[in-house]
Amino acid sequence: MIIKHAAPKISSNDGVIDAARAALGSKLVDAVEAHGEIALHIERGALVEAMIALRDQLEYQQLMEIAGVDWPDRDPRFEVVYCLLSVTKNHRLRVHVATNEDQPVPSVTGIWPVAGWLEREVFDMYGVLFEGNSDLRRILTDYGFTGHPQRKDFPLTGYVELRYSEEEKRVKYEPVKLAQDFRSFDFMSPWEGADYVLPGDEKAEDGKGAAK
Repeated sequence: MIIKHAAPKISSNDGVIDAARAALGSKLVDAVEAHGEIALHIERGALVEAMIALRDQLEYQQLMEIAGVDWPDRDPRFEVVYCLLSVTKNHRLRVHVATNEDQPVPSVTGIWPVAGWLEREVFDMYGVLFEGNSDLRRILTDYGFTGHPQRKDFPLTGYVELRYSEEEKRVKYEPVKLAQDFRSFDFMSPWEGADYVLPGDEKAEDGKGAAK
């Protein structure tokens, strides 16, 4: 016997934005459909109420992920992006909230307890604060770490490194020591192509071994 589920394999976006506008009202700043996905931009202070409406009225029961986005040239600089899933409609939705470093975002741990760890990750990587999270600590970086690694202005190379000292039985910072072989840095974008011959590519100059 074949049991068919009521939800389609691929759910349509038809009517989703209109339903969101009706459910959220003034809490909704903007709604955008692009690349087959729908993004709802919500007022920061109304986030918890909007999430409850999306869960209870529009049936987006599960919080799948919380991500951060850094726009250094924008004000507010950061976006917190919530990925929601409706298991009854087989449909996904993104909720965006704009904020700055000194403007806390309301925590959604009272709606989805799993948000506790996800909010800690965004705080650790971007420095975004979450008001109402009772355990807002770093979760991916080590004790005493300075800065937020996924900000666009976080340095890719530095002067100190972090390691565990077996002698001292603790994590410690030390000056970076690079062998001479690793001191020649190539900052050219790999997508633009190098203006020099890479090892192995010299065979292509005479047409031997080159793909046609």
